[in-house]
Amino acid sequence: MSLVRNTAVQASLTFASRMLGFARDVILAAKIGAGPVGDAWATAQQFPNLFRRVFAEGAFASAFVPTYARTLEADGPEAARAVADDALKVLFAATAALTILAQIFMPWVLLVIHGGQANDTENYNLAVLCTRITMPYLTFMAIGALFSGVLNSLERFVLSAGVPTLLNLCLIPAGLLGTTPQLTALYASIAFFVAGLFQAGALWWGVSHQKVKLSLIGWPRLTPAVKKMLMLAVPGTIAASGTQINIIVSQSLASFEVGAKSWLYAADRLYQLPLGLVGVAVGVAILPRLSRAARADDTAAGARTIDEGLGLAMALTFPAAAALMAAPTFLIDAFFVRGAFLSSDAAASGAALFHFAWGVPAFVLIKVLAPPYFAREDTKTPMRYALVSVVINTLLGAGLFFWLKQSGVPGFPGLAIATSAAAWVNAGLLGVTLAQRGWYRPGPKLISGLVRAGLATLILAGSILLMLWQLPAIQGALGGSKEISAVVIILVGMSVYAVAALVTGAVRIRDLRQALRR
Repeated sequence: MSLVRNTAVQASLTFASRMLGFARDVILAAKIGAGPVGDAWATAQQFPNLFRRVFAEGAFASAFVPTYARTLEADGPEAARAVADDALKVLFAATAALTILAQIFMPWVLLVIHGGQANDTENYNLAVLCTRITMPYLTFMAIGALFSGVLNSLERFVLSAGVPTLLNLCLIPAGLLGTTPQLTALYASIAFFVAGLFQAGALWWGVSHQKVKLSLIGWPRLTPAVKKMLMLAVPGTIAASGTQINIIVSQSLASFEVGAKSWLYAADRLYQLPLGLVGVAVGVAILPRLSRAARADDTAAGARTIDEGLGLAMALTFPAAAALMAAPTFLIDAFFVRGAFLSSDAAASGAALFHFAWGVPAFVLIKVLAPPYFAREDTKTPMRYALVSVVINTLLGAGLFFWLKQSGVPGFPGLAIATSAAAWVNAGLLGVTLAQRGWYRPGPKLISGLVRAGLATLILAGSILLMLWQLPAIQGALGGSKEISAVVIILVGMSVYAVAALVTGAVRIRDLRQALRR
């Protein structure tokens, strides 16, 4: 399959999941609202969301795929199956042990990420209970990630891209059943547990369907092959989770401002959409190609793959970032304000979304620029850069947060600023090092395409601002519905960008046809 087709498969299934996830978040926000209960629920989601993004959305697979694919090519299917089987047992034992320890020490663990509200005993205990329920999701996602890695190595992307939908199908009924904010948070936490079980089971079935028989029965063995894989996987996972670690750091600081976690979470749901649809999809799709090019020592083929991936990713990311920057509060208000989530909450969340939005291209760049390292089995360099970004995010975020609070204004927008700034540093370091090592330099065609995509994005931003200026008239023509107005503005914006991209040459029909044929 071509890169465009692989990305389209990944992105379309992710889009379906994200749309269901969006409906889920609207329901849960209306039932729980922003406040101490909402903050407790946001805390309980931090662990499952972190591990879903780190494991299920490709980071662990990015470290596992080159090892599995190399063994498959060099030693055959049975040797690759044995490596995956041993790795599965070790991974399950390690994550299960970590989950058990977390269950025991959860009241103290949450002092790190929710300590700002520890004095609110009732809601702090709710956060502890809900997080204990969601924590086993770690084990489900870890073993599911290994199954996804096997499937992705075989260029089977459909199931691994589609299983996140099961999480939303479990959470939506839980949200509808809740009668109080506390009960809704509790039911949703149970739904996380159930969804993780279903997701891991579905991926296990998918791997078995490819005639790769893996089993949890038997003692874990640290064979030489597994040790080598773990040496690559651990730093690779840390490297690919830098953005998510930064979010955890921001949420920890936000616990010192009641409601801030809920506002940041609502903003997170919108800016993560292009990251999941574009960054993760392209990153997962290019890794098998880059691995083959690296094994063949074909730098030119690898560079062409990265150029194609970056061009596709940025052509889709620029307009998303521009739209989020142009209309952050409007989008939050249109889709989230109902029930216990108020207009004042939308204004606060919109302030954070604006600053997350200018970091969106960097978040996506990291997903595309890290796989060239993983393909060469260098996971330590991206890990170091991810840790640098964590340090920058922590210091800058804490400094801005407390400085803004001392100035008499909310501090949480400073956390969004720090997260985006740290992402740009991470992406810059990855790109510069690739060039220094001679692994990749952007081609002239890519640079020209990025400039043209930037021009098309400016046209899009202007059209959105014009529509917002005429928002009363638009809403009046659509029966006063803010939701329908938001959908119409989004669709018009997409059409404007598509036309502008064709006019400026950012996208050419001939190139699309050639990419689909390759």
